[in-house]
Amino acid sequence: MSLPDRKEAEVRRLLEQRTAESVPPDLAERARTEGERLLGRRRALRTALWAGALVGLAALLVWALALGPWTATPPTTTSPTAGW
Repeated sequence: MSLPDRKEAEVRRLLEQRTAESVPPDLAERARTEGERLLGRRRALRTALWAGALVGLAALLVWALALGPWTATPPTTTSPTAGW
């Protein structure tokens, strides 16, 4: 018996021994319920992330308007040059 014939015979033997397992009758309903639950979690996470991003953007906008970080402050850390 050559190598391909031996493998084919072994596969045939395994397929003959295998018993057909029955599918639970409520499998589709359980899959649908689990899918809805996962989609709900994903939707909640996406909503929370968008809300966090919007709150962060609002906080940045309030900070920028309150402090005006783009304006240059007068230099107060240099020493006077008189008397050198």
